[in-house]
Amino acid sequence: MNRRLFVWLTFVSLTCCPFAAAQEQLKPLDISFTAKHDGSEQQYILLFPPEFDKAASHSLMIALHGHGSDRWQFIQSPRGECAAARDVAAKYGMIFLAPDYRAKTSWMGPTAEADVLQILEEVKAEYKIDKTLIMGGSMGGSSALTFTALHPERIDGVVALNGTANHLEYEQFQEFIAASYGGTKKEIPEEYKRRSAEYWPERFTMPIAMTTGGQDTLVPPESCQRLASILKKLHPHTLLIHRPEVGHSTNYKNSVAALEFVCSKLFSSEKQAD
Repeated sequence: MNRRLFVWLTFVSLTCCPFAAAQEQLKPLDISFTAKHDGSEQQYILLFPPEFDKAASHSLMIALHGHGSDRWQFIQSPRGECAAARDVAAKYGMIFLAPDYRAKTSWMGPTAEADVLQILEEVKAEYKIDKTLIMGGSMGGSSALTFTALHPERIDGVVALNGTANHLEYEQFQEFIAASYGGTKKEIPEEYKRRSAEYWPERFTMPIAMTTGGQDTLVPPESCQRLASILKKLHPHTLLIHRPEVGHSTNYKNSVAALEFVCSKLFSSEKQAD
């Protein structure tokens, strides 16, 4: 059966049966689409809040997976970063969007960027989207910063957990990043600069929260620390949670704190869920 027809029929059946809706809306919808960039088949997942009403406006949380994972990481993983994202999205009645963005090793290169833009267009055409928050961990946190630097007009809030803000200085996973970006940092340094949030602080006018670990050698904390230092001088809605003793992870408590900081700014005029 055609995927979009299946999704539409599922929605009709849920809206016709309120009890079924209450039971089924927490089940993720795995959606395929044809990428305009190259004609390939790509995927993303939508997870709706318990109180979902298609006729009403909902905000959107985009969750970007880490290196080596795919769209299912933030949907299924029990790790703190993922559970926190799902819980905070549900608390604020947000539609939860988990894209492959070219799956395991994209680092938000041009093709992944094009896919996310297309997904946003499709989701906003199908649903009434109010505000858009983008977040992720590790590669996903780096990619959230990159996408926001490239398209600040599309993002209302950003949360980066253990990400990098500077691809010119970042040294890990270079084989994969070069494949995604179309060349090495020596060959195309301007492309790496374009995708490095640290060089574009003036574009980050929205609420932002970042987490870093002092013992993180996989994605060192310094670039996000520098970015946070600059942003705090430009506007007050910046949060950095730095844990000197921690490596490459953010626990549930700190992940929730980062997400709540941004959501509290986005929804400050609205009644928050209990």
